[in-house]
Amino acid sequence: MHIRIFAHLIMSSQKIVSLLPAATEIVCALGLEENLVGRSHECDFPLSVKQLPVCCEANFPDNLSSAAIDRKVKELLSDALSIYTVNREKIKQLDPDVVITQAQCEVCAVSLKEVEEALENYLDKRAQIISLQPNSLEDIFNNIREVASDLNVSKEADRLIEGLNERVDIVRHKLKFMENKPTVACIEWLEPMMVSGNWVPELVNLAGGIPVIAETGQHSPFIQWVDIRLHDPEIIIVMPCGFSIERTLSELDILLQLPGFQELKAVKNNRFYLADGNQYFNRPGPRIVDSIEILAEIIHPKQLTFGYEGDGWIKFSL
Repeated sequence: MHIRIFAHLIMSSQKIVSLLPAATEIVCALGLEENLVGRSHECDFPLSVKQLPVCCEANFPDNLSSAAIDRKVKELLSDALSIYTVNREKIKQLDPDVVITQAQCEVCAVSLKEVEEALENYLDKRAQIISLQPNSLEDIFNNIREVASDLNVSKEADRLIEGLNERVDIVRHKLKFMENKPTVACIEWLEPMMVSGNWVPELVNLAGGIPVIAETGQHSPFIQWVDIRLHDPEIIIVMPCGFSIERTLSELDILLQLPGFQELKAVKNNRFYLADGNQYFNRPGPRIVDSIEILAEIIHPKQLTFGYEGDGWIKFSL
């Protein structure tokens, strides 16, 4: 009993700075939102975390187009400059015990290297740095377990993951005997064009589809428009990294004006969709299971409905 009370006291006293939206969601899902003392500029779920101090920022405006963002990122990287700035003074003031970041993609969020360089020998005490680097659904669940273990709440992780697996199993069970598995292209960036890699092809498979071009566990590849035309997928889902549906709509002409767009099978059969990449697919945290459910109701609407249409995704008709 005394050991459990002591462990709880350790857990409840840890101050956490999360520089990754997915990590913020993991911490909150583990019941430790009150331990968060700082966040990244992109952490916005649950909404209550938006009141926390912001500890980093992007080194370019957030209203740039896809092409302009790509150019700016390549310019910064070519000059060996950081895409993000870590606010060392703010983090020092917050005096965290734990800082969570990622080593998955230096473009998508503050990287482990940037955090280490910014905080090395700068804080008044040595903070533990947790770095996440998932490439698959199993990796995401393991990251949840790792964060929970480091924060002394492993039982909470067990309960959380059990619930997430139950939801995945519901999708599997509903689609168990489904023979029709349409080909699906998930577009992660508009200009230059990329298709979604890492865990997304696996999610498509779980949701009863066949992913095209990208492979599970591999980084999202840049492609040419001709690649989409050659594969001619039965379903196209546009889910740009960091973009809401509204923002994607503002740039959709990039796709609509491409040669042969209206001749694509997905377009002719009215199976062209936009999804919220920012809130769902690009965040490897607990809501990755929401992403599976979104894909399932897009791919097999007669078999599965979870209520995400209009919020998590929309059908776009020409």
